Amino acid sequence: MTYPLLLNATLCCVMGCTLLLAWRRDPSLRFVGTWGAAYLLQMLVALTYWLSTASRPDWRAIGNLLLPVAAGGYTTLMVVGVGHLIAHRISGRWIVALLLGLAMINATALILQAPVWAHAFSAVINTMVGVVCTYWLFRNNPHTPSSEKWIGPLLITLGLNQFIFVAVQEAGVAVQATVGSLLHVTLGLVLLYATMQRATAKVRQAEQKLGHLKERMLQGILIIRNSQILYANPTCLKIYGVLQMQDLTLDTIFKSIPHAEQSAMISALGRVQNGQQTDARYEGLRLRKDGKSIWLCYQFFQTEWAGASAAQILISDDTQRHESSQALLIHALHDNLTGLPNRVALLNTLRERCEAGAESETFVLIVIDIDRFKLFNEAHGHSLGDEVLKAFAHALRAAIDPVHEVLRLGGDEFALVSAPDTDGSTAVTLASAVRQLLSAPLRVLGKELFIDASMGIALYPHSARGVESLLRAANTAMHVAKRTPGTSHKLAEKEFERGSSNALEQEQALRTGIDSNEFHLVFQPKINAQSGQLSSFEALACWSRPGVGKISPIEFIAASERTGLISALGTSLLKQACHQIAAWHAEFGTCVPVAVNVSPLQLLDPGFPTLVGQILKTYDVEPRWLTLEITESSAVQNLDQTILQVAQLHSMGVHVAMDDFGTGFSSLNMLRSLRLHTVKIDRSLITPLPSKDAVAVVNAICQLAQALQLTVVAEGVETEDQATAARDAGCTELQGFLYAMPLSVEDAAAWLQQSLRPTPQRQHSSPG
Repeated sequence: MTYPLLLNATLCCVMGCTLLLAWRRDPSLRFVGTWGAAYLLQMLVALTYWLSTASRPDWRAIGNLLLPVAAGGYTTLMVVGVGHLIAHRISGRWIVALLLGLAMINATALILQAPVWAHAFSAVINTMVGVVCTYWLFRNNPHTPSSEKWIGPLLITLGLNQFIFVAVQEAGVAVQATVGSLLHVTLGLVLLYATMQRATAKVRQAEQKLGHLKERMLQGILIIRNSQILYANPTCLKIYGVLQMQDLTLDTIFKSIPHAEQSAMISALGRVQNGQQTDARYEGLRLRKDGKSIWLCYQFFQTEWAGASAAQILISDDTQRHESSQALLIHALHDNLTGLPNRVALLNTLRERCEAGAESETFVLIVIDIDRFKLFNEAHGHSLGDEVLKAFAHALRAAIDPVHEVLRLGGDEFALVSAPDTDGSTAVTLASAVRQLLSAPLRVLGKELFIDASMGIALYPHSARGVESLLRAANTAMHVAKRTPGTSHKLAEKEFERGSSNALEQEQALRTGIDSNEFHLVFQPKINAQSGQLSSFEALACWSRPGVGKISPIEFIAASERTGLISALGTSLLKQACHQIAAWHAEFGTCVPVAVNVSPLQLLDPGFPTLVGQILKTYDVEPRWLTLEITESSAVQNLDQTILQVAQLHSMGVHVAMDDFGTGFSSLNMLRSLRLHTVKIDRSLITPLPSKDAVAVVNAICQLAQALQLTVVAEGVETEDQATAARDAGCTELQGFLYAMPLSVEDAAAWLQQSLRPTPQRQHSSPG
């Protein structure tokens, strides 16, 4: 009897461990794990029964103690296992109640020395478990696999096998143990087979789901091994425009890929397939089988196909996104009105050219600005202005060789960038082409319109080496070209590299200069044409900027007018002039009139005459020693205001002179209306003297001035012939480098002191 029990225990132990291992591989198969535990308890039942029949009292005590629990646990786990198999959940309370009930019945039977009744009760329960399992597997679950249907009958057989002990008691233990071993092995094998079937079904379901997923994916899937296509999903076939996988070849895929890129992709595929590289990504323009262009993105991954390593390629059709991004890029780099590349495109081009760093690779930048374009908008509206810009852009593009770029920078500004390795001759060619284009009218909405343009030309690297500095140089040259009427051009000089940044820096320094008294006056003498004696001074402003040097009055006067600082600067210079007049009066007891230039913006201030009176009073200067010079152009532009201001100054006793006479549009009525004291003939009319036509013009001005009782000053006298001709024509005062350059305060004082000597002497240079 011992050997059958040990055999039964051994087989149950092996099968139990095997089932538990199968359950660990797939924890979802809970019935396998439960039956594995039941098998181990069945092993314990056999061992404890053997102990309960041992000759030693202590072994029998242990066997009798453990046998009821082991037998009850085995039956309980069998019930739970059946519940898991038929997907019927048994509550924990019923499981505990069943276990305790079976254990108590078995223990009571042992105590009462009635093992037959305990075996009979256990056999009935186990048989009923088999019947219930068979019913559920055959009747209520028709889709149960055939292998699992054997579990119910085997459980019934195991239950019936226990009746052998009930029938023959101790004599049937060996038979029952032997038959039970065979049945347990058979049941274990069936359970393992059922486990394999369920696992296989799950794998098949997963494969089906994966297959459905691959078939319905929006991305193309391509499986390649050793340059051979193993699989392509429908999306992949659709992307390449083929109907069947047999029609999809590597030639179809690679035919539109550049050769260098083909080699890189094939090499990457091999590395990914062999596990040398985790993944790879490529994208580019490709061709379908029908020749249509598409933008595809590729992602390579390693995979396994038919038991061997392969490369999986995910293919995304990004044509729509790529076209949208290209459209956005075109929009960002092109002008909406003309379709030409815009300022951003110009900066990109210049950056690429300049960052190359090779100064031998020269090129030309031309900035073009349409002159007086504002008149088109004011006269005809912005619609016509837009049409003019489009017509000019089209004509410019047609007139310029395609190797050069034509761009619109915005507004009425355009640009030309020559092809690389071009020089000044190309600049001349381009400028000439623009001139020739604008020599003929533009046809716009049935109208013929003539336009002029100013061009600023910068050469790389001669004019500048950086993007911003090159653009500044061309812009500055363009603004200089605007000073010349008609279509004109100007080549950027080296100092144009600073461009408007220099002007901005100067405007900032101008504010500091006024507050820090960096401006001072120099004095240029005016000579009596008949006696040669000093008759008056013209006070000229100078700016010695710290760290920079002398700044031209043309620059800082224009800057002060742009920034609105002209009033502060003019007031400062007027105070300096009156202070010097007062100082000379204190030193010599007398003085000569001193002329101070007045900006047109100062004349627009209604309080200007009052300001002049306050300054004269502050420095105790008589008005007759101060002359204010106004320009002819400012008088014409604001005639009514000028007449009022000059009248107030005249009533105060301040003399007013008209500077640069003969260059503007003055009329006899204007000269008669203004209460002037002096007119200064512009140097452009004095320089041609003593030619007959120039003498005639100067003589006519002098006769007109004499009729209006005005003093006439000839400005810019540099030769004796000019001085003689001006004096003979009727000029009363002469001024120019022939007599003296602008003088410092000390040198001007020496002139003044010498003019006060009793014996007058004509002077052609500063006393010395």
